[in-house]
Amino acid sequence: MAIMWENYINSISKDYHFVTPATNSEIIKIGEELNVELPKKLLELFKETNGVFDQFKCPLIWSTEQIVKDNLFFRNFEEYKDIYMPFDHLLFFSDSGCGDLFGFPILNGVVQKEDIYVWNHEDDSRMWVSSSLEEFIKGWITGEISV
Repeated sequence: MAIMWENYINSISKDYHFVTPATNSEIIKIGEELNVELPKKLLELFKETNGVFDQFKCPLIWSTEQIVKDNLFFRNFEEYKDIYMPFDHLLFFSDSGCGDLFGFPILNGVVQKEDIYVWNHEDDSRMWVSSSLEEFIKGWITGEISV
């Protein structure tokens, strides 16, 4: 059964709002540009909204455009290649606001598990933080997950 994301997030906090759903072409662009198949739950969320934002327009979940832009930046920025492990095995979809990024692991071009990891920009570590998108959202909003 599909999660109704707006109801789910509003049941945790009323501080976030949804925008117009992502178009099929915006969703397809993620797969084409990043060479990855989106996880089912993120795909479902994008069919309800193209990102989830607080009152200051800070994203809880990035827009499809930001996912493409930021993932390509981290994968292709030359200076990072000398100081960080490769980023093409993570699909970033959110950030902590202090430089750390949240993402799904990519195996063979597919997000095969629902697990979510945080990439630490200071030490380049990648640490498991959640078993699913809904647990990540709940944990980040309530402070159960922190970096």
